[in-house]
Amino acid sequence: MCVSYRGQRQVQQSVPSREFHMSFNQLARFKEHMVEAPKPGKGNYFRRDVHYPEKYTIKPIPYTNMAGGIQRLIVFYNKNILFVRIVGHVVVGTLGGGIKHPFLWVDYKRHVPEGMEGPLIERVLQIVYEPSRTAHVALVGYADKLRYIIATENMKPGDIIKTSNEITKIAVRANEGDAYPLGSLPVNTIICCVEIHAGEGGYFARAAGTCCKILRKIGQRVVVLNAKKREISLPQNCMAVVGMSFSNVSWDTVHIGSPNNLRRMGYRPRSGLWHRKTGYHGRKLRRPPPCEEYVTKDQLPKPVPRIKLTMDPDVTHTYFKQFRGTY
Repeated sequence: MCVSYRGQRQVQQSVPSREFHMSFNQLARFKEHMVEAPKPGKGNYFRRDVHYPEKYTIKPIPYTNMAGGIQRLIVFYNKNILFVRIVGHVVVGTLGGGIKHPFLWVDYKRHVPEGMEGPLIERVLQIVYEPSRTAHVALVGYADKLRYIIATENMKPGDIIKTSNEITKIAVRANEGDAYPLGSLPVNTIICCVEIHAGEGGYFARAAGTCCKILRKIGQRVVVLNAKKREISLPQNCMAVVGMSFSNVSWDTVHIGSPNNLRRMGYRPRSGLWHRKTGYHGRKLRRPPPCEEYVTKDQLPKPVPRIKLTMDPDVTHTYFKQFRGTY
């Protein structure tokens, strides 16, 4: 058997003949159809593949530019030879190229470490420009630990930020950059980096210039208006960062200047042709959707058990046969 990795290393071994019931082209097509390409916008990131280490670090992390595609491993046989290839499949055609910038590992979990009593108090050491994100990041630290978090609009070096996991009976008066559970914050508070499940880290309002707003509290849940003007219902123990909006608010108003600059930013060139506005998407005014409620798997309603008939089919047939024709 000959194993080929991008046409490089080859190892000779024996392969049983029972593996070759199809031709090379048939087997290659069969392996191709077994791999389904994920769709954009479903939790898959096609710009870069970050190689995260096992332990958190503030050093830049290496990554691979995906150029709007995915990489997959193809294994096929040809004349008693096993070939292994890494091929690419373009999913998002508008991404590609770009300058490789240092990628910083941002910690989206604002929680008090286990075993620590009282709130966690950190100092902002530096505001860092992160080209891989729209918002700026802040280097914060306490004791001998450092980490990167998303910087809010008015955050500056020397600020003291506080993180508390306690849900208070009376709403707290928090400063910008502090992190509290939704149940501890007053109504009409502007927040960002909001969790949808407690302990999983910020999910909503993480980009530059985005924010959410607490509308009302209903029992153990809090209704929040997200950046898309939709109401969502979250548990009161979900963490959120207090702040008007994330830093670098005017990032979308910067003039690009030329197609070359757009290519350096990691976008492929457009066709440049005139496109007719068909009105396919329309301009309809629709009423806002109802409030969306986020729950954990344990809180989902249990499925209704199916009713299973245990009577013998032959007995059932005999029983209904005597009433045939009477109704």
